[in-house]
Amino acid sequence: MIEIALFEPEIPPNTGNIIRLTVCSGTGLHIVGQPSFSLEDSMLRRAGLDYYALSRLTSHNDFDSFVEFLSQRDGQSRDEILARICLFTRFATNSYAEHRFRDDQIILFGKETTGLPPAILDRFAHRKEQLLRIPVHQNCRSLNLANSVSIVLYEGLRQLGFPGLDRSYVADTDTDVP
Repeated sequence: MIEIALFEPEIPPNTGNIIRLTVCSGTGLHIVGQPSFSLEDSMLRRAGLDYYALSRLTSHNDFDSFVEFLSQRDGQSRDEILARICLFTRFATNSYAEHRFRDDQIILFGKETTGLPPAILDRFAHRKEQLLRIPVHQNCRSLNLANSVSIVLYEGLRQLGFPGLDRSYVADTDTDVP
């Protein structure tokens, strides 16, 4: 199943919304590196509602620990793990909409203010096809992180036929209006 990874997230409500998104989509979530807030933050929990306890959230000290965890968990080499990771950066030329998502894809997003650091991007210099972006208007510098994760995750799930999701159920918004 597709998994989301956030590198050192900075805004608790974004991470809370992503926690809710991953629970509702049946995907795992990884926090890579140190977030700028406590995972016990009240704004994070408020945005995540009661989904926090249902989340498949795993924290990792750094990128290398993240890759090592996946390698041990999935019984794959570090190179096989790196081949599964798509990195989102405004410096990419490939659109997420043209990418063919795998069912074991790991989608990595950077910090809200600075994106992914050069140290991580440099590791993928020979893997340009794994560097993706969301097209935006020329006057737009960036999209909200939670919105970006939603856009990309649901495109991947759509391509895979929404595995494990109830396609007959239409999710309500935060209201119970019929």
